[in-house]
Amino acid sequence: MRIALDPYMHRHLSLEELPRKVAELGYEWIELSPRDDFLAWWVHPRVYPERMASFKKALEDHGVKIASLLPMYRWASPHEDERQTAVRYWKKAIEIAVEMGVDTMNSEFGRGPSPDRGHSANCCGGQFTHETSEAAWWRSMEELVPVFEKEGIQLNIEPHPEDWCETLHPAVDMIRSLGSKAVKFLYCAPHTFYFGNDIPQMMKDAGDLIAHVHIADTYNHKASSGLRYICNPPGAKVTIHQHLDIGQGEVNWDQFFSSLAATGFDGVMTACVFAWEERADASGRYMRETMQGYVDRYWTKASA
Repeated sequence: MRIALDPYMHRHLSLEELPRKVAELGYEWIELSPRDDFLAWWVHPRVYPERMASFKKALEDHGVKIASLLPMYRWASPHEDERQTAVRYWKKAIEIAVEMGVDTMNSEFGRGPSPDRGHSANCCGGQFTHETSEAAWWRSMEELVPVFEKEGIQLNIEPHPEDWCETLHPAVDMIRSLGSKAVKFLYCAPHTFYFGNDIPQMMKDAGDLIAHVHIADTYNHKASSGLRYICNPPGAKVTIHQHLDIGQGEVNWDQFFSSLAATGFDGVMTACVFAWEERADASGRYMRETMQGYVDRYWTKASA
């Protein structure tokens, strides 16, 4: 198992400084989410051979490795020129992963109209539905899955609140329908209450398709008549979820980790806390220690 840190809260550090910080916080693995000097949000990768070489050296110097790269491109855009551009960016990002010696990438299904926000939405000057976003995603996967398979890179995908796919079961069904061992499911714990309330059943349903988990706490937005968050006016069509330290929200962590262990999980487990940048170091250390405690407790039981 790889226990990694998403260093988004340390994005002010250079690539050369980042591995030292990650090691200082107790991690041996990084999940490198989008940053402007590497795989930037939505646009062509900003990294080049000299920058990759200096980052590699810093990683080696501090005994840190990259568990996964997280690109974000508009591969589910129903605008064909935008979708094709995203596929080109993806292919470049895969080349970068190969050059960096990374065997895992992860991403989201992609921004689009949430099924809970109505049937259609405006995007990039045009009207589209979540069905058109899904159709575009399938076209992109037809092009990209053979590349992942050829390069020996595993892709782990998560549904995200307010995406065209934001719940667990359709995501799992679509990934299984791809029929590729190179594509797996990412269970993001702070999205739990968008997925549903029955963690053991959801873990069982996803089963050995779960290859990656994001660990952070959140509140149950469905509790208290939907008023767990304060929004004005009440009932406003907004999508809110937190990425908090374990114990600051309402995820049942004993249930989460015991159910995850029961699936035989042995993939990437990433600390993904974003809420308190002023205490990023303390949060990183706490999450590393706490995650390890749950792993020691439940994976020892599972192997006994």
